[in-house]
Amino acid sequence: MPDANSLYGPLDPAPDAGWVEAGPRVGFFTDTSVCIGCKACEVACKEWNDVPASGFDLLGMSYDNTGALTANSWRHVAFIEQPRPAGHRTPPFDGNPTGAAVSPATAAVAAGVGNDTGTDPGVPPGEPRAAARMAAGPEFLGLPGAQPPGRGTGAESRTDFRWLMMSDVCKHCTHAACLDVCPTGSLFRTEFGTVVVQEDICNGCGYCISACPYGVIDQRKGDGRAWKCTLCYDRLGAGMTPACAQACPTESIQFGPLDELRERAAQRVTTLHERGVPEARLYGHDPTDGVGGDGAFFLLLDEPEVFGLPPDPLVTTRDLPKMWKRAGLAALAMAAAAVAAFVGGSS
Repeated sequence: MPDANSLYGPLDPAPDAGWVEAGPRVGFFTDTSVCIGCKACEVACKEWNDVPASGFDLLGMSYDNTGALTANSWRHVAFIEQPRPAGHRTPPFDGNPTGAAVSPATAAVAAGVGNDTGTDPGVPPGEPRAAARMAAGPEFLGLPGAQPPGRGTGAESRTDFRWLMMSDVCKHCTHAACLDVCPTGSLFRTEFGTVVVQEDICNGCGYCISACPYGVIDQRKGDGRAWKCTLCYDRLGAGMTPACAQACPTESIQFGPLDELRERAAQRVTTLHERGVPEARLYGHDPTDGVGGDGAFFLLLDEPEVFGLPPDPLVTTRDLPKMWKRAGLAALAMAAAAVAAFVGGSS
């Protein structure tokens, strides 16, 4: 994969855009392993940013009624239902190599062992079971091998499929092609390192739409202008957390300084690997990838393509400098030929 930094050079987005007193770059870390598909992020985003309703259409895709990121859906929760491969078995948790593919606490709860007085295995006496599980962090929601909510543990249980859920959003790229092509200055880099569209300046040309390597930006019908996630720029200016992260009940969407989020995400991947989830991986976190790293990155439980993400995103404007150079040289050559023809014809 081409290194975006080798094409454009290392970049600290906000200072590079001219912000003299920019603070640390902030962004999103979305941990899909604990996403429960509640769509609280979608609702919070719409309510805070006054985004129009997307309608209600199941699209033939389980419970996904929004379908994709659009001008009217700045957060999109994907519901991916996968059949399990024949003979597939999720690796068991460490310390129990022949046991179930869920943690001992989860297995105990599913089997009805213990009660709210703290008699579950591994739960300190006197501590409520629910409180102990919350304190330990999500262990099974969204993970391969977990039972879907509401399913039993007997013969009637469904074990032939798994759910993958992910709340997608604008990536706020380090090297943002949309910024390169906007002719009006409608798109700009904020002091937080994010990318925002100023709708009152947008002329609806659509150049940013084709430039985005993730297909995030969209034009609103009947409006014509481009719209996308602003990472709640107005809330950031007031020292507040973006609405989607504030509303997420499982902390699947985490907000903060990007460097801290990257460290936290690496630790989370290590934890999942230790728990027998080798497919856990990070996407968009690497500052040496094809877009210089994303301001919104993800922990995935399958290949990026499964979630509709490009496996090797690239800055779509990476060839512009060469193209302008060639165009300039061609223009000079034409001008020289014209002058030569004029001089030759007049002599």
